[in-house]
Amino acid sequence: MLLKDLLHAIPVTDYRGSLETEVSSLCLDSRKVQQGSAFVAVRGHQTDGHLYLGKAIELGASVLVVEELPAEINEGLVYVVVADSAYALGVMASNFYGNPSAKLKLVGVTGTNGKTTIATLLFNLFQKLGFHVGLLSTVQNMIGDRKVEATHTTPDPISLNALLREMVEDGCDYCFMEVSSHAVVQQRIAGLRFVGGIFSNITHDHLDFHGTFAHYIKAKKKFFDDLDRSAFALSNIDDKNGLVMLQNTFAHKKTYGLHQMADFKAKILENHFDGMLLQIDGQEVWVKLVGDFNAYNLLAVFGAAILLEQETVKVLTALSEITGAEGRFETLKSSTGVVAIVDYAHTPDAVENVLETINGLRQAGQQIFTVLGCGGDRDKTKRPEMAEVAARLSDKVVLTSDNPRSEDPATIIKEMEVGVPADKKKNVFSITDRREAIRAAFHLAQPGDVILVAGKGHEKYQEIQGVKNHFDDKEELIKIFNDHN
Repeated sequence: MLLKDLLHAIPVTDYRGSLETEVSSLCLDSRKVQQGSAFVAVRGHQTDGHLYLGKAIELGASVLVVEELPAEINEGLVYVVVADSAYALGVMASNFYGNPSAKLKLVGVTGTNGKTTIATLLFNLFQKLGFHVGLLSTVQNMIGDRKVEATHTTPDPISLNALLREMVEDGCDYCFMEVSSHAVVQQRIAGLRFVGGIFSNITHDHLDFHGTFAHYIKAKKKFFDDLDRSAFALSNIDDKNGLVMLQNTFAHKKTYGLHQMADFKAKILENHFDGMLLQIDGQEVWVKLVGDFNAYNLLAVFGAAILLEQETVKVLTALSEITGAEGRFETLKSSTGVVAIVDYAHTPDAVENVLETINGLRQAGQQIFTVLGCGGDRDKTKRPEMAEVAARLSDKVVLTSDNPRSEDPATIIKEMEVGVPADKKKNVFSITDRREAIRAAFHLAQPGDVILVAGKGHEKYQEIQGVKNHFDDKEELIKIFNDHN
């Protein structure tokens, strides 16, 4: 592709060399540069691409996109200066792959909790409705029935547009994708055309990256601010920041909720461990998901489907048949009658939502045992809060490791212990080894009791000192259940 076509719709402040230069590939990582590549130097959270211009040149880059010209200019190379190279990369990636987001209907889902479930439910729903669909999520990326490994909630712009191009070539009608706050700030979705955006909720998370809650809200809101007039913006009106998301958007504003007046309304009529009976816009439907948080997720999915011009009866029928994302309130039952729930809850609000749901479902005499850890190298302020929530809403709690990453697991657990109320300390145990923690909870439980294993959900690894070791909460529970048949 010619460089001038690659730069379409990007404000260029200066350049050296010819814009008629042919570009063979687009690179964000200097290590992936090949002969004829355009290397885009992005200033990231942890490193600055401008430090790797020499490496990119050494490997054969013919074009360098920068925010400022280097002191030494190499003759024969093309330098393009832009105000924001991260934004430029997003638009260039879209141009390079033929603007794939404009050739299918792309819907983005953002919020602290529920993104994966909403995106996955939409994918499953539209498959049931007979469409060929793509999915970009934390758990997995899908092109129709073909799985593509997911490494980030929202991939980098080059990988993202390459996946969207594959979806277009495969004949996908729709793509449903999670849009993380990191992706918005880092311009990973720049250049994409969305037909709709969905907001689930916003609670305490990612302050290690955003710094303040206000900045976190601003990042989520920017996604809606950037939607165009032909798109829809569907927001949870029961969340106190739900209407904030809609303040400055040009998109068609729509709301959903269980409590306040909204465009799409739902009510929980019955709630059980194997599903719930909902009334959605006046019609009753039995679904296979559980809890208030899933009622919101299902209502968001219903609203989006209607806004995408699907028939109400067909949508409700399909919703009654589909299941949610892996590792989201996933229920297992042992032969001894112990119920285990695996859930990705890794924020104070998410843990509270799951435990309140379990409390609402349990019968007299059933005890709740919670196994909970916090990730290393992430927001430390939520550690005591999560432990407090678990101690308050459980009968017994086992604090353990999540993904400690570069931190000492014992230190993380000590920081969690600070949040345990004095009158709950006797019911809280600390076991660093996650496998042993899960096993201990099972041995403490009696027939009929409930074990919540929270924090990792779908993940199949535990990251310790830079190494991802195989670990699967669900797999561990099944092993324990089989050992005690």
